[in-house]
Amino acid sequence: MKTYTIGLDIGGTSSKFGIVDSQGNILEQGRMETCRNADPLDFVQRIAQVLLPLIERYGRKDFKGIGIGAPNGNFYSGCIELAPNLQWKGIVPMQKMLAEALSLPAILTNDANAAAMGEMIFGGAKGMKDFIIITLGTGLGSGIVVDGKILYGKSGIAAEMGQLIVEKDGRLCGCGRRGCLETYASATGIVKTVSLALEKGEKSSLAGVSPLTSAQITIAAEAGDKLALRSFEETGEILGLALANAVAFSSPEAIFLFGGLAHAGEFIIGPTRKAFEENLHNIYQGTVRLLPSSLVDADAAILGASALLY
Repeated sequence: MKTYTIGLDIGGTSSKFGIVDSQGNILEQGRMETCRNADPLDFVQRIAQVLLPLIERYGRKDFKGIGIGAPNGNFYSGCIELAPNLQWKGIVPMQKMLAEALSLPAILTNDANAAAMGEMIFGGAKGMKDFIIITLGTGLGSGIVVDGKILYGKSGIAAEMGQLIVEKDGRLCGCGRRGCLETYASATGIVKTVSLALEKGEKSSLAGVSPLTSAQITIAAEAGDKLALRSFEETGEILGLALANAVAFSSPEAIFLFGGLAHAGEFIIGPTRKAFEENLHNIYQGTVRLLPSSLVDADAAILGASALLY
């Protein structure tokens, strides 16, 4: 008997969704803007309008439910809690809202934890019991797997490496504090790095580009733009140091880089690996691999979220 699940990845800018069968095949998928306004009910209504016809087409009785990956998603409460990269403020009971809108069971977790599930079941972490996945998108998310299990902690929202403070009194973060890792090592962070340099009058092919994106910085780096190349170096130095510290408390077999900024390939992985190795405690030298995710971004997030139902 065929069964289906829905995988939903809620991102800071856009959200991806898909219908997944029991063999892990994504039968249909799409995306939509996440926050048109500060009312999460608007998002729920829009996503339900798309998903309800698909549920009826494939047969409602054959659906196990919907798995949701979201920034600051609490696995225990089913709520999105104080997510700094979303317009929705406070505590949002997204699991309950979607379950009611679709009349299906729903499970919610942190978006990076969902990506970790996808990597573990379908990607490069298959067979691994201890690894970390870092999602480099609008912010920086992390999923930590220890002994084959996602680390949730007492609160249900453990492993928020993007909120590690790496620069005292540094850049203002969406969480309200200053100097968080994601304000430097993320797609948004590297755009900020380049923008600040341009404001100081630094010469670059990126001057006048609006809106500036991490993809455009990658293109400039490929063309040899000095500011773009230096910005990747600086970003990698900060990220590599943070990852070396993470190894000290979880001793993973591998760390996977995933998300928009990871698409820059060696421009970001090279300097990150260099800083990682330079700062890694000698007892861990040679034991941890730093790898790009083997899954397409949308696929990993959708498959990981859908796997929550199994």
